[in-house]
Amino acid sequence: MNTRVKKKMDAASKKAKSNLANETENNRGNTIGPNGFSAEEGDTISTIKSLWPYMWPYDRPDLKNKVVVAFIILVLAKFITVLVPYTFKWATDALNAEGNLPTWLPAYLLVPIMLVIAYNVGRVMVVGLNNLRDAYFASVGQHAVRQLSAIVFRHIHGLSLRYHLQRKTGGLSRIIERGTKGIESIVRFTILNGGPTILEFVFMAVVVWLQFGIIYVVIMGVMVWLYTWFTIKASNWRIAIRRQMNDSDTEANSKAIDSLLNFETVKYFGNEEMEAKRFDESMAGYERAATKVWTSLAWLNFGQAVILGVGMATCMVLSAQAVSAGTQTLGDFVLINALLIQLSMPLHFIGFIYREIRQGLTDLESMFNLLAVEHEISDKEGAQDLDISNGSIKFSNVDFHYDPERGILKDVSFEVPAGKTVAIVGPSGAGKSTISRLLFRFYDVTNGAITIDGQNLMDITQKSLRNAIGMVPQDTVLFNESIAYNIGYGRVEAGIEEVEKASEMAQIGDFIRSLPDGYDTQVGERGLKLSGGEKQRVAIARTLLKAPPILILDEATSALDTQTEREIQTALDEVSKNRTTLVIAHRLSTVINADEIIVLKAGSIAERGTHKQLLRKKGLYSDMWSRQREANKAEELLRAAKAKTRTAT
Repeated sequence: MNTRVKKKMDAASKKAKSNLANETENNRGNTIGPNGFSAEEGDTISTIKSLWPYMWPYDRPDLKNKVVVAFIILVLAKFITVLVPYTFKWATDALNAEGNLPTWLPAYLLVPIMLVIAYNVGRVMVVGLNNLRDAYFASVGQHAVRQLSAIVFRHIHGLSLRYHLQRKTGGLSRIIERGTKGIESIVRFTILNGGPTILEFVFMAVVVWLQFGIIYVVIMGVMVWLYTWFTIKASNWRIAIRRQMNDSDTEANSKAIDSLLNFETVKYFGNEEMEAKRFDESMAGYERAATKVWTSLAWLNFGQAVILGVGMATCMVLSAQAVSAGTQTLGDFVLINALLIQLSMPLHFIGFIYREIRQGLTDLESMFNLLAVEHEISDKEGAQDLDISNGSIKFSNVDFHYDPERGILKDVSFEVPAGKTVAIVGPSGAGKSTISRLLFRFYDVTNGAITIDGQNLMDITQKSLRNAIGMVPQDTVLFNESIAYNIGYGRVEAGIEEVEKASEMAQIGDFIRSLPDGYDTQVGERGLKLSGGEKQRVAIARTLLKAPPILILDEATSALDTQTEREIQTALDEVSKNRTTLVIAHRLSTVINADEIIVLKAGSIAERGTHKQLLRKKGLYSDMWSRQREANKAEELLRAAKAKTRTAT
């Protein structure tokens, strides 16, 4: 592990600890998640209220100040926006030598050229102020996205193993991706564009009333009402289409990720074309839904344009008649046109804002529903940290089932004394791996109790429990990082010397040093650049570095060949020295030295004793031992025959 890798691990550790410690406090007032969420119209206001603590973060006065500054800039920009059309009117009247120019302005500013310059300077100022506003607010919006994304990420890690065994990684990542974009849209458009657009309309209505009369304001009011009503109705209609598109997108992404994660299996069976067709079928559904989304958007835009066009035409006809009658100047005609065009922009933006918020809410729907999934396993109120004195484990009359109709463990009782090794063996489906999952408290027992040093797992914190247990699983999945990172994951604050020592104890140090990049060697996704034995040794080194008082070896060598198993077993024996060890094994040769062997059958304890005692019983264990010895002999004969053939060749 070089300095760069160590710094990366240290930074990740400190950040994770800091975020975990501050999560509850920093998100005080958060109301997202517990009751689920729907993108239907009635939930819009309540959802925006739920997002408010993130748009106005109580613990970040710097961000609050930026919100205030952005709002001041926004109001100034809207005020200038309303004044700009007046410079256009005055320039027109000056060029036409008619109308009353304002007497409160210096004469040199009323020259047509100066008024034209002022008109364009005003427009540039509005654009500049709007962009300055966006720049000030950018950190606020991104902070909200970051905070909510972190909440979702932590929530997902807090969900039970049952949930994660059912989920689809690709679909889950898509839900989070769309949800965070939806958050950004809602935060940005609510704060920066929703209220300000209403403010601009109020300014515009006052100007039109004072300049042209109430009839123009009435026409504008009807136009705005029709525009808003039509936009809301059409947008609500599009929600179902948008939801269908999201579902199709999630399905397609799930199939793509699943196929890529199983790349080798696809190649083994030559099913590339089948996978491509499955993906294309999902994309076909997305294509149809996306086409409907864009088609419906085109009709929405067309309807909005018709309403705006009729309203503008009505006002301009009235103004044209007034100019013909001599009650208005040509500048007034230009002014009403400029004001209406100016009004059409925020009106269009109202439609755009509503569409974006509604679409954002639709995108948020799945993510909020994900947040509404309750944690199946949680610490009880007042739970204490596990206090390890010697690390003895006790199962007392434990029953467990995933489905009430099918029991997995039935009245299982046994003890693993401190510093001793107990092995659990039995046929497939007997419930062996379920025991390790219960001990890690991935599930809670249905009946009975599991204790460590007399402390019920239900009464202690999950974090302290899992800190006390080390695991070497059958299928070691590594992070797509360096070997050093993966070994250091066992205890992220460990130094390079400790990582190297753990590697030596796991008998993988020489192998790592032989690699061109040494400890910086990247292992690939899920560790696929390493062999099965190499991955197991990394897992062993990681557990050694963690140095837990309790160790679980869950079928740690069952996927390896006999020779590699023997090599790995030596390292496992080193790991389990002076530790309370529970071995879940398929290969009985790995447990012959255990202090006690428990034989499970159909979820119940069928036999128990030492290796020699169980052989003398001539029962289930003895039968399993005989079958495995015969299989091992056949494997050795086959290997010898292959070696002889290679030698002869």
